[in-house]
Amino acid sequence: MASKRYTIIVADRSSGVVRRATISLRPFFIGAGVLAALPVLIGIGAAWKAKSDVADLRVSHQELEAENANFRSATSDLATQIASLEAAVQDIGARSALDPNLAKTMDKLPAVVKSRAMGGSTEADRVAQTTLSALGTPEDTFGMLRTLLESLESRLNIVSRTVDRRNALAAATPSIWPARGWLSSTMGRRSDPFTGDADFHAGLDIAGEKGQPVFATAAGTVNHVGYQGGYGNLIVLDHGFGLQTRYGHLLNYSVKPGAQVKRGDVIGHVGNTGRSTGYHLHYEVLANGKLLNPLKLLSQQKPRAQ
Repeated sequence: MASKRYTIIVADRSSGVVRRATISLRPFFIGAGVLAALPVLIGIGAAWKAKSDVADLRVSHQELEAENANFRSATSDLATQIASLEAAVQDIGARSALDPNLAKTMDKLPAVVKSRAMGGSTEADRVAQTTLSALGTPEDTFGMLRTLLESLESRLNIVSRTVDRRNALAAATPSIWPARGWLSSTMGRRSDPFTGDADFHAGLDIAGEKGQPVFATAAGTVNHVGYQGGYGNLIVLDHGFGLQTRYGHLLNYSVKPGAQVKRGDVIGHVGNTGRSTGYHLHYEVLANGKLLNPLKLLSQQKPRAQ
């Protein structure tokens, strides 16, 4: 069916000019419909765009929440690590404190003894090469902090083991007088009390009353208990790190072989057994089988009789 056509006439009265325009209804109504629908289409497009933007924002928000949760978790882990390291530092500080006199005594030990005690670390010293300022993302920053804390923890573990070894050496260092009394003979050359001939005295003689207590001068294990030639009744303590002490001429024993003793424990009593001219304690210190002068290791004043 052909579309109806209409002619529109426009006349100018002043000039008499007449203008005619012919239009078809179908194109007119189509054009009018398009013009009327355009705002609706624009509105629909805007709504779709807004909905898409909202969806994108929702996804971005969820991603940020997940990222923040990861950061909170990482921060919590780092805080826990830091608290643990602080506790470790405080513990090491508490354990590293030594009596000044005992520290001086340890300094006088042979170098081989101290080297055996302190040992050496074979653990690699991990050092972070990248600075925080060069890091690009928060993940890198947290990773770097974690690496630094792990490196610090590794270092503290090494320090802790070193402190433990030093404390073990401190406990094993013969540093106190083994008996109360008076020093009747020192280590070195002297005249033999029986023959008068030149002789070498291997330790200290501390004279005292019969039955006075004899003390372990350091922590260790009872290696020997029994009668042995000129020593008479003898106790030998093994302190580890190559250190030994001997206690001779005892009246009796208060320990048995294999027993663990601490510095200051009573292990026997002053006697007059073996090659002895009176009641006294004969005391020796050995490092790797070689005699040491006990006077160099004593951190207390000269003992007195009870």
